[in-house]
Amino acid sequence: MTSGPRGSWSEWPVDHFLRTGSIAARDGAAVRWFHAANSRARAAEAARSDVHMVEVDVLLRGGHGDPILAHPPDTDSDITLQEWLAQMGSTDKGIKLDFKSLAAVGPSLELLGQLEQPLAGPVWLNGDILPGPRGSCAPLDARAFLGAVTSSCPGATLSLGWTTACHRGQGYQWPMVQEMSQLCQPLSQPVTFAVRAALLPSCIPQLQWLLQQSHRYSLTVWAGKEDVYSVEDLLLIRENFDKSRVYYDIFEPQNSEFKKAIGIEC
Repeated sequence: MTSGPRGSWSEWPVDHFLRTGSIAARDGAAVRWFHAANSRARAAEAARSDVHMVEVDVLLRGGHGDPILAHPPDTDSDITLQEWLAQMGSTDKGIKLDFKSLAAVGPSLELLGQLEQPLAGPVWLNGDILPGPRGSCAPLDARAFLGAVTSSCPGATLSLGWTTACHRGQGYQWPMVQEMSQLCQPLSQPVTFAVRAALLPSCIPQLQWLLQQSHRYSLTVWAGKEDVYSVEDLLLIRENFDKSRVYYDIFEPQNSEFKKAIGIEC
């Protein structure tokens, strides 16, 4: 963990928000997320909400301009990353930057380093760096992404994932998790692995093994809006992993149904 005002950047959300009194137990499911705050209106909504972590997608305007908040195929936005970071600096929330292009990483990390008002909560930097189940999009270059983040922003938490497609069935296979483990072994920063909810029931042993490789690792369960998965799938994850090491960034109605099933208020 870094010292000074940025010490919380690499602090696990369960520890940070338990310490600040925002959650009642060391349980990743208690951490509330705001997904895709990629516009001025969404950013304002996130800032005034009671969520703990806010996620945005980052790319360069038009492919070569300033870092903005947009998800492909969009290439423009009404808010820049710089404007959004300033807005988040006035809150107590943690952030997750999901990089959609390698070109956006360097300029974005530079903006993080120039913040006049340091962010008070955890800072996660996400990239899909390996091909995953039926992944058709090219992943970010793993070594380039890791090199940029570890050199420019060593106090942040790494959020690393695989490119995937929307389907049920075969999940993360042994070669996929083994390659990820090899890439992460030399790192000293905390790492959360972004894993798709619909793929998890078939690969519990592989992900259990991955988390066993280091106490620095956790999982973040995410879902696409059109993904098909059940509360039972989420409960299976809950039953097979340490609850303090799994976060859930998922959509409604599964989010509310899942939290009701495990006795957590939304």
